[in-house]
Order: sequence, then C-alpha cells, then structure tokens
Amino acid sequence: MNVLITGASGFVGQMLISHLQMAEKFSLTLFSRKRVAKINDNIHQIIVNDIFSAEIPDHTDIVLHLAGRAHILNDNTANPLSEFRKVNVEGTLKLAKQALKKKVKRFIFMSSIGVNGSVTLQQPFTEDALPQPHADYAVSKLEAEHELKKLFAGSETELVIIRPPLVYAAHAPGNFARLLKLVATNLPLPFAATDNKRSFVALENLVDFIQVCIEHPNAANQTFLVSDKTSISTRELVQYLKQGMGKPAHFIYIPQPLMRLGAACIGKSKLYEQLFESLEVDTTKAQNLLGWTAPLTTPQAMLQVGQNYLKIKE
Repeated sequence: MNVLITGASGFVGQMLISHLQMAEKFSLTLFSRKRVAKINDNIHQIIVNDIFSAEIPDHTDIVLHLAGRAHILNDNTANPLSEFRKVNVEGTLKLAKQALKKKVKRFIFMSSIGVNGSVTLQQPFTEDALPQPHADYAVSKLEAEHELKKLFAGSETELVIIRPPLVYAAHAPGNFARLLKLVATNLPLPFAATDNKRSFVALENLVDFIQVCIEHPNAANQTFLVSDKTSISTRELVQYLKQGMGKPAHFIYIPQPLMRLGAACIGKSKLYEQLFESLEVDTTKAQNLLGWTAPLTTPQAMLQVGQNYLKIKE
C-alpha cells in the first residue's frame, strides 16, 4: 500500500513514520520542509517549501494530510484567520484536488477537537454534536472539513476526518511542554480544588488509530473523535506526571472563581479554560465501527511521559 504523509517531520508525523515502518506493509513517501532522520532507506522523502508546491506521486493509495498551520503563540499577523485559511483550507483543497485527479483511494485529514468547541459542560463531544469552534485555527479546520466533503462527494476517493484533543508525549510542543517544565519543578501547584474532566490522546494511541483508519473498510467517509479511554482532571494529570518523574505532588487550594478572575485580569482566560474547565470526548463510534481501543491507558502513558521527560533533560 503506497502511503503519502504530509507534515512528515512534525511531532505526529515522525512517530507515525516509525509506527508504519514497523508494520512492514506500507511503501511510504514523505512531504516535509526538512529531512526526517532515522528512517528506512526505501522511504522516499520529498522536501517541499509549502503545501502549494507539493505534487502527489502517481500510484498513491492513501494520503495522510498532517501538515497545516497550527496554533501560533503571540501571532502578530494582521489577519490570523486569513493566514489559517490560506494553509489549512486553500492548501488542503489544492492537495485534495490532486488526490481526486490521481484516483487516490483514501484521503485522511487531521482536524481538531476544537472544531466541536473548547469546553464541555454536561455531555462529552460526539461526532454528531453541532460544531462550535472558538478559535481561528479551529474555524479553518472546520471549513476545510466542509470543502473536503463537497469535493469528494460521489467520488471514488474516500474521506476520513480525525479530530483529536491535545496530543501528548515527553517531547510534545506548545502548552504541554510548558506544563511538563512546570511539573518538573518542586513548586506547589494550584490544582487542589480542580475536579474537571479532560480528554487527551497519547501520541502512541493516535498513531495506532491512524493506522486503523488507513486499513479498516468501515473508516470510509467517516469522521472520528479519538482520545485515550479515560478522561482525567488536571490534578490527576499532574499526579501521574509527577509519579513518572519520581517526585511528590504538592498542591495548594485556591478557589476556582478567584483563579478565573485572576486569569482574566492578566489576559490568560484561555489558559484558565485549558487547565480548569472540562473537555471530554466520546470515542464510542471508533470503538463500535472500527473495533478500536487505545493500546495505552492514560495512567500508563502519563507515567511513561514523566519518565521520558527526565531522560530527555539529562
């Protein structure tokens, strides 16, 4: 099976390559801005400056589109939504039109749980829930989903959309990297009163799910929410990471209304939401339709992340 992976040098892309290499039944072609190290000699790498200059090779069976413009901290562009649309919508659509022309069997698009929204109040998100994106990045991902569905409707190319929540590992970028750095200190953290429920997906679990979506016939023309089996509170998250690092967890009690007010005063309401509010994902569809369950439990994966983070820092 000939598989093309865009964004191959990224956080998810590199782990996915390692995972598919071990399966020994895929012929891989990689699109990335820089060369990927530690890969088999028979993997074909193509360096592309951007998605607009990429050309899908003939005889490609599967396109795994991981590349895109992701969350940008301190984005100073005049129109951030326009920049997200250029890459995540227009770039994706250009690639998809090539896939249609080349008769690619399946196009797998990596979207985001942000399409559903940023907070769950009473019920976990499902694939049938009304999309409520609250950030420019998520808006662009939802628009890309709509355009892909219109493009591939009635064609022989099957579309699979995957919406993961935060993907974590010891070398994860962004806010999770900042959290790991904080957890590695001996500072007491203000999560004693935190009883929220958040869904995450371990990097290993996500790439396992992607492989299932490559091969399983029931994945055709479906949208899936994917996460670890168990939702946990921020307090439990810190406890698991601390345990993996061999450190005791120290918490202090600060009432959440006070935390919310303080975060708003310093312009960190989004950070408060990510740490103290709930965001749960229902993966029943993936379990029932594809027979998929996460290989790693949340405690297993979090403990492993804590251990690996210390090794990386040595």
